[in-house]
Amino acid sequence: MTDTKHQQRMQNRKKVMDAKIAKSTEERGVFIILKGAGKGKSSSAFGTMARSVGHGKRCAVIQFTKGRTETGEFKFFSDHPLVDWHVMGHGFTWETQDKNQDIAAAQKAWALAETLLNDSSYDLLVFDEIGYMFKYGYLDTEPVVTALQNRPMMQNVIMTGRTMVTDLQDIADTISVIQDERHAFRLGVKAQEGIEF
Repeated sequence: MTDTKHQQRMQNRKKVMDAKIAKSTEERGVFIILKGAGKGKSSSAFGTMARSVGHGKRCAVIQFTKGRTETGEFKFFSDHPLVDWHVMGHGFTWETQDKNQDIAAAQKAWALAETLLNDSSYDLLVFDEIGYMFKYGYLDTEPVVTALQNRPMMQNVIMTGRTMVTDLQDIADTISVIQDERHAFRLGVKAQEGIEF
């Protein structure tokens, strides 16, 4: 392709992009769902949170399933003055093997989430691994939908989980699906700090 043709293509592309940008005039917080069987949902959420913190935004995390505090992201963010980090789960259900304890932990975590969803001082909330709470019936979706719809106008929310109920997908602004094509764990590679946790 000649330089002239390339320049013409890029000028046309710029016109298209400028028109799309001009149409995006609404200013409000967004609700993002990160779902799928692949690795990287929480990592993506925490990467977005790092971006927010870089802009001086106040953030909070509630981990609904992961009950460990030695993860790299916890160590990195837990003492940050702009981040409130809450590890509410007791671990994965196959580890706890106590349904009543898991339900109680989920409900306690959701009570905190409702409080945060009513607090306009938070710019971004990350509800990590909340998808399992609906899959297992530990939380009802109706109060969650209502709380999301009534949250402060500029507040952003990210929810992660392998699956996510339709009621929440119906009101999400952005949904990204992380696919699983291959995972080192299935190849016999042990989980390692800094990569899996």
